[in-house]
Amino acid sequence: MTTITLDIAHKLGKSAARDRLDRGIGKIGETIPGGGAVTHRWEGDTMHFTVAALGQTLQCTATVHDDKVHAIVDLPPMLALFADKIRMGLAGALPKLLT
Repeated sequence: MTTITLDIAHKLGKSAARDRLDRGIGKIGETIPGGGAVTHRWEGDTMHFTVAALGQTLQCTATVHDDKVHAIVDLPPMLALFADKIRMGLAGALPKLLT
């Protein structure tokens, strides 16, 4: 399994960042050609979410800190070939969730 990690800086504080992630996480599915289904749940300050599209499922976590969100995305073997493209897409999409 290939793992992507990202740190997204913010100046919102933990509570506001968490609220914005909670409200916007479904938008990730809209960035996938053909659409994707996103489900999520919280455990403390860590959001566990899955993105399912094109017969593949990504397992992800996003831990909210006072000044950043630390995201971890586990890619199934078939998507590992596209890890760099997926990393770039997430690096562009995740900060938008915090605005």
